[in-house]
Amino acid sequence: MQFRTQDGIAVPAVTAEQMREVDRIAVEEFGLGILQMMENAGRNLALNVLDMLGGARGEVTVLAGAGGNGGGGLCCARHLHNRGFKVWLVLDRDARTLAGAARDQLCILQTAGLQPVDASQARETILESQVVVDSLIGYSLRGAPRGRAAELIALCNQHAARILSLDVPSGLNATAGGAPGVVIRPERTLTLALPKTGLHSVPGELFLADIGIPPEVYGRLDISFEPLFGQEYWIPLLVE
Repeated sequence: MQFRTQDGIAVPAVTAEQMREVDRIAVEEFGLGILQMMENAGRNLALNVLDMLGGARGEVTVLAGAGGNGGGGLCCARHLHNRGFKVWLVLDRDARTLAGAARDQLCILQTAGLQPVDASQARETILESQVVVDSLIGYSLRGAPRGRAAELIALCNQHAARILSLDVPSGLNATAGGAPGVVIRPERTLTLALPKTGLHSVPGELFLADIGIPPEVYGRLDISFEPLFGQEYWIPLLVE
């Protein structure tokens, strides 16, 4: 399988292991900050919500896990809140256990008055929302989703009107495709930096977001990357 832009430009894909190394090089060797890349991801994700709704405001539920994927979803929630959306936050764990960038993103939201809803309210908020943002797991999946994450995936698939996944639909193997357990079935996926090899089987539309990583980062891994975005910060991808 190959990924291409609408103009026919080939786009290299990476495995989860390669993407972890891309992230490491970007931070440790190029000095990019995690929050800096997360801000770009969250803003692009919010713009995709706006695109799905034709620019109209609405209610959105953000399902967030720990780590970078959850942090990106929480950042998206802030951008939507800033634009007048009613945003519901549903975490797959106790908020007090979040760490690092995801904790920082949640603290900003809490200071602005947005608190995560109790897990028992997840079904209700999903039903009330025009779009559900899936930022539970991303490319860091290890084995089948379990516990609250698995419950939220099932609720989302059953009750969400429309689903937007960040980077990789939660429960999908980012490298091989396929799923060892329950998996989100999105209408749209916004993958970050480069498409993941497992996205060849993703349902719905696929888009690629620029999060500010220089092409030279990919060059350190012998990945040839031709600038793709032009005047845009996210573009549609085709799978061949």
